Formats: sequence, C-alpha cells, structure tokens
Amino acid sequence: MKKTHLLLLVCMLLMFAPGGEVNGKQPSAAVGGTAAIDCADLAAAFNYQNTTLGSVTLAPEGSVVVTGIGPMPEHCIAKGKMNERVSPVDGKTYAIGFEMRLPTDWNGRFFYQGNGGTDGVVSAAYGGILGGGATSNGLLKGFAVISSDAGHTLNMSDPISGGVFGIDPQARLDYGYNTVAQLTPMAKNLIETYYGKLPDKSYIVGSSNGGRHAMVAASRYAKDYDGFLAGAPGFNLPKAAVAQLWGVQQYAPISDVISGRPDVSTSFLPADTALVSDKILAKCDSLDGVPDYMVGDPLACQSVFDIDLDVPTCTGGAETHDGTCLSLRQKSVLSSVHAGAKNSKGKALYTNFLWDPGIRSSGWRTWKFSNSTGPRDPVAVGFIFTTPPQDPLVLDGTGTTLLDYALNWPGAAAGFDVDRDAPKIYATNSTYRESAMSFMTPPDLDMKQLWAKGGKLIVVQGAADPVFSVADTVKWYEALSDRYKKRTTDFARLFIVPGMSHSSGGPACDQFDLVDALVKWVEEGIAPDAITAKARGTGANVVNSEVPKTWAPNRTRPLCAYPEVPKYIGGNVEQAASFSCVTP
Repeated sequence: MKKTHLLLLVCMLLMFAPGGEVNGKQPSAAVGGTAAIDCADLAAAFNYQNTTLGSVTLAPEGSVVVTGIGPMPEHCIAKGKMNERVSPVDGKTYAIGFEMRLPTDWNGRFFYQGNGGTDGVVSAAYGGILGGGATSNGLLKGFAVISSDAGHTLNMSDPISGGVFGIDPQARLDYGYNTVAQLTPMAKNLIETYYGKLPDKSYIVGSSNGGRHAMVAASRYAKDYDGFLAGAPGFNLPKAAVAQLWGVQQYAPISDVISGRPDVSTSFLPADTALVSDKILAKCDSLDGVPDYMVGDPLACQSVFDIDLDVPTCTGGAETHDGTCLSLRQKSVLSSVHAGAKNSKGKALYTNFLWDPGIRSSGWRTWKFSNSTGPRDPVAVGFIFTTPPQDPLVLDGTGTTLLDYALNWPGAAAGFDVDRDAPKIYATNSTYRESAMSFMTPPDLDMKQLWAKGGKLIVVQGAADPVFSVADTVKWYEALSDRYKKRTTDFARLFIVPGMSHSSGGPACDQFDLVDALVKWVEEGIAPDAITAKARGTGANVVNSEVPKTWAPNRTRPLCAYPEVPKYIGGNVEQAASFSCVTP
C-alpha cells in the first residue's frame, strides 16, 4: 500500500468513534458585536411564523439589578409568544411564552435558559450559571439569553391547578421537549434581526428540570447547540416523581397523625437527620486523606457507612427525635428510601440514593416531605406523567385531596397505588400518543448526535440531591463510558459536588462557574479537569446558612471530573490548592 493511502486510512480511522460516528469538530471562538438596529425598531423589523412580540423595551445600563450579582449592562428586552392555540382536549388557550434579553455589547453567543419545576412562568432571562449564590450570569457575560414558560401558564395564586396543563397532550410535549425545538430557531432569527448576524456559538444551560432540558437537547437537538450544561438533571424525572410518592407512603406509618392524616414531616425531625449526617462524617470524613468535616469521596463512602451499625438504636422501640438515636422503624424506612423505590414484587421503580452528610440540609426535608405531598409531585404524576391523567376532581373539595392521592390513604377515591399506577408513566393511548418516559427523557442516552457533531456536555450534581439521585447520573455516565471508553471525556464530563443538595445548598462548596469552563472547552479546546468551588459562609454575596461552623466561611475545593476525586496533598485544609484530583 502506498504511504499516502496508508496515511489517509489512518486519518479516517481516527475520525471514527465506537458505532461508526464521526467527530471532527474543531474549536473556534465566538465573535462579538453590537446592535445593528435600535431596540425600539426590533418589533417592526422582526418576522417569524406564528410568533408575536408583545413588548420590546430598552433597559439602560444599571437600571436592572440582580440580587447577589449587581447591575446589568444595557440590553433590549423582547417579550412574546408563539404557536398560540386552543386545545381540542380541555378547551384552554396555550402558547409558548418567552422573554429574550439582548445586550447592546454582545459576545456573539446564544444562551438558552432552561427553567425548573413544571415551568409555567417566564422567568427573567438573565442566564443563570448554576450552583448557589452565583456572582455572574449569562447576560452580564454578554450572552443573548432566552427564557420561556415551556408552553403553558402557571397561575402563581393557584399553583395546584397549573399542573393540569398535562391534560392537553400537546402541552405535555411542549413541556417535555418541543419548546426547545420551537424556540431555538426563532431565537436565532431574533438575534440575527437585532445584531445583523447569527450567533457564532449556542449554549443551553439549566438545573433540575432545566438540566433535564439540557440533556434532552443534547440527545435530540445536538446540531443546534455547541455546549450543554446540565445541573441536577432529572433526565428520568417521571421515575423520580413516582419515587417521591412511594417515599411518602414509606414515611406515613412512622409519622404522627394530625387532623386525621399522617404528617410525614414528623417521621424524621432535623435532629434525626443531623445524627445520620454526623455518623456518615465519622466513618467517611478521612477518605480524602484529611479530617475536614466533609466527605470528598461520596461513592467510596457507600461501602464504609452502615446505618444499622454506625447509628445508635433507640432503646424501648420508640423514636426519641432528640438526636441521640434512631428507632428500628426509622432505620428500616431510611434504608429502604436510600435503596430506591420498589413495587410490591421488589421491582425497582427508580434508582438508589447515596448516603451523604447533606442529608441534614433543609432541602432534603423540603423534597422528601413537602414537595412530595403537594402540589409539585402529586400534580406532576397525576396530570403530566400518567396516561390517562387523573380526573381534576382530585384537586377540589368534592374529590380527594392531593395528600390523600400521595398517601393512597384508605378511602381515597384516586389514591396513587404503586403497583397499579407506576406503569402508567410508560403508557399511551389514542389521545396521548407519547408516554411520559418518551417525551420527558433523552431518547438516546448514548448521545450519538452530540458525539457526531463534536459538541460538549457538562453535568454537575450534588451528592446529597434528595430528588434526582446522583447515583442515577453516575450509572448513565458509566454506561456512556462503556460505549466510548477513553473518548468519553472528549465530549462529556460529570462533576459531583460533595454535600450539595438539589441544585445548591447543603453543607457544600456550591458556588462555581461552569459556564466559563464550558465556553473554554467549546471554543478553545481546553477541557475542564477540575473546577474550583467555594463555600458561601459569612461574608458571601448570598450566604448559605448550612455551611458548617467548622469550615472557613470561604472554603474552596476542587470539583473533579468523574471518576476522579479530591485527595489531600498537604497545606491549608481550607484551600482547593491543598487537594489534587486523583483516580480512586
């Protein structure tokens, strides 16, 4: 074979990944610009199918101030809606509402802001960069940012009925994935109208449900974006919501009965979870090479901590709730919850949760005891994820209460029965042609489109996330690594934040900037091996009251790209520079 032919063959082989996909993306930087027309002229100049701009206003420099961050630069605010329609199923009017903020001094980049929960509100399009107490945002960095309600409106004075949008099948799809598909080309058209050019680079960023949007986009719409940042991604959100209702039913038998029903928040009081947190620390604190009141290697801790052996058992069988012991019943329930939701035959409905000191956080209690009993999880399961959806009578006085639905309380007309109702997140019928596990989840968790384009995906999640288990995310990343082997880190990286609850908070260093890291990876080819994260103790721009008193209030730690973990190498224990990322 001639040398030239051999060289060509070698080059072709190097371009191919497992499964035959091609990855030839080369990094290049975005080029900024300024507005080509006046903000006041944007509405008249813009034209896009099925889209109207309701208002366009100029925000002068400093006129908008974001808490914890400061004044924003001059920017044009465009608010509108697209695809307005009347549902043939519930007779209500739907549209995809949006807001776009276009800085006068533009960095040449587009930022899709994925929002959390069940959406329904057009949050201000500032471009949150994730973590807790951010000191910057996308708008301040110069991105053109869009935010939306994902195709439905949630009445904040009546948040319960807002979830009933799931009765409309198209609203389900808009919430699941179609809003991103619809807004992306429209937003780029709006950018081109205002600046006279399309964005050079496009990024989608969000946490929780917004993180799910980012992962869904990486699977479905990789060609439309260059970088994807997914925080606390509920990419199996319907399963996690089912697990929340299952959890309520585990807590109920050990809860105090108030007004005729169990108050599940009484099953574990803050003193109980603080005790568990302390005992996890006692067993796992030094796994990173130094006792620092922090578990730097959460995964290694799972084989070290044993709730039965390491947490004292109350004598006499009853719960004391005084922080000295757990009853056998409490241990059994907490063990079951951490092992993961199961049906009566022992089949897993969702994944396990990690034992982590962050169990003491207020976020753990909020998700396990408040959101799970209503309105968030019962409404989401009953009306958005179940096929067919529940009857709206579940929401008013003539039917059962949401708490009854979650508890499957005796006598409830529509209680959530795990064996009967959990499979309905996979169901379809002639009206609802896509199941929740179709429209809510990434259709290809191998991210073949993402790899083929050469896009970059960063996922970040707290080890103590009480609703979307980081164990689920680790399993996904391990499966991705099984497919792409060493090439996985060429396009996807996972960062686990010790102690952090859902999206932020907990006894954690939860302040970090992964947007800058993602831009450097996409545009300069500089892959993020470690990110410095900071605690938000006294003196922070937004104080996190759960930062332990045993820490320096401004403690820093490296967030290591999985599977690496931080290891103490000597020096000031409060500084990230005293730790190195190593493979366990």
